[in-house]
Amino acid sequence: MDMRRVQSFVDEQWEQTIVPELTEYIRIPNKSVAFDPEWAAHGHMDKVVKRFEAWARKQPIKGMTVEIVRLAGRTPLVFIDIAGASNDCILLYGHMDKQPEMAGWRDGLAPWTPVREGDRLYGRGSADDGYAIFACLTSIAALQVGSIPHARCVVLIEACEESGSFDLPAYIDHLAPRIGRPSLVIALDSGCGNYEQLWCTTSLRGLVGGTLKIHVLGEGMHSGDAGGIVADSFRILRQLLSRVEDEATGAIKPKEFHAEIPEERRAQAIETANVLGEDIYRRFPFVSRMRPMSDDLTELVLNRTWRPALAVIGADGLPPAENAGNVLRPSTTVKLSVRLPPTCDPKLALVKLKTILESDPPHGAQVSFEANWGARGWDAPPLAPWLERSLDTASREFFGKPPAYMGEGGTIPFMSMLGERFPEAQFLITGVLGPHANAHGPNEFLHIPTGRRVTGCVSRVIADHFQRTK
Repeated sequence: MDMRRVQSFVDEQWEQTIVPELTEYIRIPNKSVAFDPEWAAHGHMDKVVKRFEAWARKQPIKGMTVEIVRLAGRTPLVFIDIAGASNDCILLYGHMDKQPEMAGWRDGLAPWTPVREGDRLYGRGSADDGYAIFACLTSIAALQVGSIPHARCVVLIEACEESGSFDLPAYIDHLAPRIGRPSLVIALDSGCGNYEQLWCTTSLRGLVGGTLKIHVLGEGMHSGDAGGIVADSFRILRQLLSRVEDEATGAIKPKEFHAEIPEERRAQAIETANVLGEDIYRRFPFVSRMRPMSDDLTELVLNRTWRPALAVIGADGLPPAENAGNVLRPSTTVKLSVRLPPTCDPKLALVKLKTILESDPPHGAQVSFEANWGARGWDAPPLAPWLERSLDTASREFFGKPPAYMGEGGTIPFMSMLGERFPEAQFLITGVLGPHANAHGPNEFLHIPTGRRVTGCVSRVIADHFQRTK
């Protein structure tokens, strides 16, 4: 395999076609259905689909068919089937939908305004996960340009990932006869601990969440009149959350939210801590004198990847501070997100969460918890020897360093679904979301050199996949 030729092709494609296409993609506010229920009427998702389809059809890939699949009442899916030198199948995955804008972008940046500063391309969705379709097809085109054989490849680009991928199972069922049974799954929607080597995701946390409502009055009352007689709804919220979380340490209390950490994952956490050092926490924009939750770097890695964590991600019933009068408010509503260990059952966790929050409400307040979502985590199967060798070779060829292995704190529902459906498959889950890339938040960017190198690594793995039985 002539890696110089592969790298040259990949680099040229990135600069000449991929970065320009990503620039236009950033301009399109194709928010996921959970954040834009009128997505079909607004037309942003269809605009992305048309651009992706047009770009894909222009690529120098033999034996490729490009199709937009639409099931009634669901977001669209890009389905690309590429014939190979064998009928063995590789499934490659990405998504096109985006998180909402989020406040806090620095001067000169905005979610739908692409800005390139050196190696960084700023804008919503560039790294999460707009680049995926371009990287997938370019990795295959690079092999064909070099006359390097590969197996049949199927590329799926969904439009519902940021909403929990609830449309995807229907598409997988619909396309199952055409997909077949892949022996390798490659997903480019994950993160990297640094931009200096290939990072392979070994696990993903699960997720449950919902809306907690506390009502104490039919209407707001003067706090001087009601205070001391009527319990404040925010105090009741604090009590309820303390049933779930130790407010002093952040530890989640119920055992239903925990899982045993495999020794292999503990060992990988130690190695990750050794590789990244204090960058594990320094990559976050802590305010002055703010400290991480532990001084033990390995414990921080495990906290992020194999332990549950609670976040309050939204609130209603709280007026802006400048308009807040001396009123004991009638209610407080918060939206909760609980990250779960990769092997924790989200259904059991969600039932437990609802029971804990609604049972025996303080002072007899009206308390309700409406579950909004749940997603199972994923723990990767052991690496086959051929894939372990291939990842090591690829990382050294394109990054100049060996690969690193780390769990991720986020959730990709597709991985759990495929892990259950194709238990015999090998998985390469990787991505470009490294330090400060800030997916879902302000100032999201794609590190372009990492995108190029990951694309080259995928080419190497696809080539080695074909040769593994030769």
